[in-house]
Amino acid sequence: MTYQETCEYLYSQMPMFERQGASGYKEGLDNSHTLDQHFGHPHRQYTTIHVAGTNGKGSCAHTLAAILQSCGYKVGLYTSPHLVDFSERIRVNGHPISEEYVVDFVENEKRFFAPLSPSFFEVVTAMAFKYFADKKVDIAVVEVGMGGRLDCTNIITPIMSVITNIGMDHTEFLGNSLELIAVEKAGIIKQGVPVVVGETVPETRPVFEAMASSLKAPITFAEDQQEIISVGYSNKSMEYHTRNFGILQGELTGIYQEKNTNTVLCAVKMLEKLGYMHPVNCSPSAVCQNREVRKGFKKVCSLTGLKGRWQIVNETPLTICDTGHNVAGWQYLSRQISDVPCRNKHIVFGMVEDKDVEGVLALLPKEATYYFTKSDNKRALSESILKLYAQNAGLQGESYPDVQTAYNAAKKNAENSDLVFIGGSSYVVADFLKNCI
Repeated sequence: MTYQETCEYLYSQMPMFERQGASGYKEGLDNSHTLDQHFGHPHRQYTTIHVAGTNGKGSCAHTLAAILQSCGYKVGLYTSPHLVDFSERIRVNGHPISEEYVVDFVENEKRFFAPLSPSFFEVVTAMAFKYFADKKVDIAVVEVGMGGRLDCTNIITPIMSVITNIGMDHTEFLGNSLELIAVEKAGIIKQGVPVVVGETVPETRPVFEAMASSLKAPITFAEDQQEIISVGYSNKSMEYHTRNFGILQGELTGIYQEKNTNTVLCAVKMLEKLGYMHPVNCSPSAVCQNREVRKGFKKVCSLTGLKGRWQIVNETPLTICDTGHNVAGWQYLSRQISDVPCRNKHIVFGMVEDKDVEGVLALLPKEATYYFTKSDNKRALSESILKLYAQNAGLQGESYPDVQTAYNAAKKNAENSDLVFIGGSSYVVADFLKNCI
């Protein structure tokens, strides 16, 4: 098989939540343990960091990987979903997994997979763990796919767990309350392993405290350890004045990144305590460590390949895409879009049908012109239905059958002083990045 044929085999032959929704979701760790045993427990050959949370886990995982790379470590990074190509999910020092490795892995293991009927994510997680072992990484940053307790990444025993925050997302699988969702996310906490929690609310903090206490896991609440003194915003960078790391220039410029940055800095302090923040190529010193942290924040996208986080793709007209896709994310995105100085705002917007569509629409800026659309994904909400929901929310615009058509219409209507924003779903951003730039 070619690489493209191999990817299509993975997408079509194995249940895949990202494309199919509930029918593609497999709960439990039995297959993950079977695959892990088959490949000789590869994740035990290197150190791991486990990152969970409703929002921000991708940004936090990439930033931690960038900082560790800057310290001289060989770093594996496993994230999901991909935006443009499958290989984005599995990286070593920012370089995507090779097409040849993907093809050979699937060709060699298809017979073993057949009787297991594993999900797409189970197979890809096994591939990632084996790839990191074969590449002899020093440390791997592993992002949870969904939830935590029953996520197939949860076979690892990391040196540190990170839980960014809890919001109402994937409620059909994780529970219909913040407390129940927190229980699922807290499932990544391991016996004696320190955990950093980014944000809590009254319903979730006791859950984390109880789980950490029962497992004798040292717990740090980042919101109690405010590392950030002040923040300066612009579309192109963020400047953080911090208590222990000096002035940081953040390449990620979404205003929601302030919360993520505080979480990451608390995680870095924990890594320092664990002895992992002494740069490999220089003598241990606070100055040297801070230099590497600054480099990680300033160059996270180029070091790790991160895309789709308040990503500026064009200056004239200002064109930005962002993968925020739920109420918690849009509480920040809507404010930032509204604050962009421009004459008119054009928003290319689509969602998947299992999200809180009405909740998100209620947050969107009313003064914008909308281009309602759908991604190339079975879970995508019809653009015509989305338009009806949007009209009820007081939003004005037309519907378009695909992201490219919607973006072309927005670009045609936009003047040089306008803003064009593309988002609402990771898959809308993925279609945009693949087909429009």
